[in-house]
Amino acid sequence: MQFASLSATPHDLFNSAVSLHRHSPSTSYHDLSSVLPHHDAIDHFITTTENSRFEKKIDLVPDKDGIVSHNCSSGTCERISISVSGQLYETQIGTLNRFPNTLLGNPIKRREFWDAKRKCYVFDTHAPMFNYILYYYQSGGKLIRPEDIPEDIFLEDTAFYELGDDTIAEYKWRTGFLPEPDMILPEVMWKRKLWKLLEYPSSSTLAKVVGIISLGIILISIVNFCLESIPLFEKELCINDTDSAFTNEDGEVVMLEKQNYGSVFFVIECVCAFWFTLEVILRFIACPVKKQYLKNLMNLFDISAIVPFYVITLFVVSTGACDHSKRSSISIVFLRVLRLFRAFRIFKLTKHSRGMQILGLTIKQSLKELSLFAIFLGIAIIFFSASVYYADLWDTQSANIASIPDGFWWAIVTMCTVGYGDKVPSGILGKLVGSVCVVSGVITIALLVPVVVSNFSTYYSHDPPKTSKVCIVDSDGNIKSVSVNHVKVEKEKPPTETSPNGCVLS
Repeated sequence: MQFASLSATPHDLFNSAVSLHRHSPSTSYHDLSSVLPHHDAIDHFITTTENSRFEKKIDLVPDKDGIVSHNCSSGTCERISISVSGQLYETQIGTLNRFPNTLLGNPIKRREFWDAKRKCYVFDTHAPMFNYILYYYQSGGKLIRPEDIPEDIFLEDTAFYELGDDTIAEYKWRTGFLPEPDMILPEVMWKRKLWKLLEYPSSSTLAKVVGIISLGIILISIVNFCLESIPLFEKELCINDTDSAFTNEDGEVVMLEKQNYGSVFFVIECVCAFWFTLEVILRFIACPVKKQYLKNLMNLFDISAIVPFYVITLFVVSTGACDHSKRSSISIVFLRVLRLFRAFRIFKLTKHSRGMQILGLTIKQSLKELSLFAIFLGIAIIFFSASVYYADLWDTQSANIASIPDGFWWAIVTMCTVGYGDKVPSGILGKLVGSVCVVSGVITIALLVPVVVSNFSTYYSHDPPKTSKVCIVDSDGNIKSVSVNHVKVEKEKPPTETSPNGCVLS
C-alpha cells in the first residue's frame, strides 16, 4: 500500500498505516509509527492518538455468573517486548504509558529503538539496572537503587531513560547528595564579571587569586583577634593620656587610657576591615537580586562582622577612650560586647571549605535527632540535679551542691563525661546518683553520635557538586535565559526563590 504525500493530513497518513496493519496481520502495531514519515504534526498526532487509546482505565466486566474478569479491549493490556543487552523483557504498554514524558512512555521517543525484524525495542544499556527502571513504571514512580549497581551507572541509566529531573533530584535528596548549585548571574555584563570574580572562585584564574587573598585576610583577622587578648600584647593597645591626668581624693595621680592608633594590631584590624567592607559593597553592587542578597545568612554574618569595627572606631574617636581599657564603665562593657561580633568572621571560612558546608548540612539534617537529645538531656539534668542535691544533703547535712540550679552545671559536665571536679557530691548516696548520671550520659550520647556520623559520611562520600545551570537574571529576579551544559534556552520567568527552570536564587 502506498502512502499519500506529505501534503496529506496526518490523519490520512495514520489511517493508511492502520489500513496496512489490517491487510497485513504480520505487521505489529509498533511497526506503524516506524513506517510513517517524520513530521512534527504526524508525531503529535501519533502521540495523542496512542495515548488516548492506551491511557484509558482497564475495564472490569462481570460475566453471567457475576464474576469480575479483566477486559483488555481498551488496549492497555497489549504487551511489548524490550531487549536490553540481549536480555528480553516483556510488559504491558499501559504500564509504560503512566509516564508519557519518559523515553519508554512516549511513543515518539521510543520508536527510534524499534527493531522491526526482532519485533521488540532494543537498548544497549546495563541489563540488571533495567529491572529497577521497569519497576519504576510498575510501582508508579518509585526509584530504587540496589546495592550491587554502582551509583554512576544508576544515574546514567535514569538519565538515559529520561525519568525526569524531579525524580532524580528526589532520589539524590533521599540518598544524601549535596545540592547542585546554580550559577546565578546578573544581566549586565560588567556586573556579571564582577559577581563571578567574587562569588565563584573556580570560574577563572583571577577569581582563584581573589579567593586566596580573601581567605588569607580572614585568617589574619582571626589570628589578630585572638592575639590582642593576650596580656603581653594587650598593653600595646592602650596608652596613658598625660593630658587627662588628675589627682584623686587619695592624692594619687590618675591618667585615663586612650587608643594607641600606632599599634600593629589596630593597623591590621583597619586593613582587614577595609577589605571586608570593600568586598561587601562590591558583592552588593554586583549581586543579581538585591533582596536575595539580604536574605542570605552568610551575607548577614559578613555585615555583622564589620559593623562593630566602625561603631567602636567612631566611639573611640569621639570620646578619646580605649576600647581595650580594663575600666568597668557601661560604655567599655558595651564595646566589649561589640568586639565579640568580630568572631563572626570565622563563619566566612565556610565559603572556602566544603567540609564545613557539609557539617552545616549534617546538623540541619540531624535536627530531629538533636532536638530529641536536647529534650532528654534537659529532663535528665533536672532529675539528677534534684537527686544529687537531696542525696548529698541526706548524707552530710552540708551538701557541696548548694541548690538544685547549682547542680545543673554538675549534671551537664557529668553526663557529658567531662567532670571538671569543681562541684562533686560528698556522700555515698550522692556518689551513687553521680554514677547513674554518668552511665545515662554515655548511653544518651552513644545513641546520638552514630546518627550524626552516618549523615556526615553520607554527604561527604559523594563527589563535590558542580554547577548544574547558569541562569541570567535581571535586577528583579526575572530569569532571562538558562544554560545547561552550554546549551542556552531563552526564558523569562517571574522572580521566585526557585524558578520553574530549577534555578535557585540566592
